[in-house]
Amino acid sequence: MELVSIGWPLAASMALVVTAQGWREGRRRSALNEAMHELRRPLQAMALATSGPGGAAPPAVEGSVQLAAAALERLDREINGGGPGAGVRAAVRLQPLAQAAVGRWRARAALAGGSLELRWRAGMAVVMGEHAGLAQALDNLIVNAIEHGGPSIVVEAKRRGDRLRVSVADSGRASRPESRRDNPADVIARLTGRRRHGHGLAVVRRIVASHDGRFVLRRSEEGSLAVLELPLAADGLALAA
Repeated sequence: MELVSIGWPLAASMALVVTAQGWREGRRRSALNEAMHELRRPLQAMALATSGPGGAAPPAVEGSVQLAAAALERLDREINGGGPGAGVRAAVRLQPLAQAAVGRWRARAALAGGSLELRWRAGMAVVMGEHAGLAQALDNLIVNAIEHGGPSIVVEAKRRGDRLRVSVADSGRASRPESRRDNPADVIARLTGRRRHGHGLAVVRRIVASHDGRFVLRRSEEGSLAVLELPLAADGLALAA
């Protein structure tokens, strides 16, 4: 009888805990869905506001909107379910993708008193993969170099046998001019990044791993070097030569 009298209150307490957890999870999911809804609206407005006379947005804006839409789609799947969310794999030419990524962030680098340059030495390299994911990986590495590295940033691509090697190198924090501390770009970065969690590099690692690639990051006072190695598609081996 004593065990029964103890068991019922314990079971009731556990039920209350489970109910409270479910209620909190429901509120969290509802709040995240509302936030996604509010993100979609300004994203659509920006796409419309920057469209040219023919209805097409400038390439840098269009690419950024597509990446934001892909990120929102992944967030929607994580919150509401709907499968693993692996993007469509296809033959991706990496040179146009890298050119677009550098084009998107060149103004940001200049605003921070730096420069961003692309040196492509890999021919018409082709990778079988997800276009949006590969673009996100490059974007994260470039922005990481702009915000945390030296002002001179170089994105370089070379072929290494049957693999493509893409590197993002900066000139080191020691070479940053003092004026960068108060420029608008760095002020915004500090205000929006008080609690950094390393999400950008985690995104890079996840995407590179899903493409059977390799990611290495080396940091020193002379600068940082981030290297992506991706397997070339069979049709891209000759094109990359």
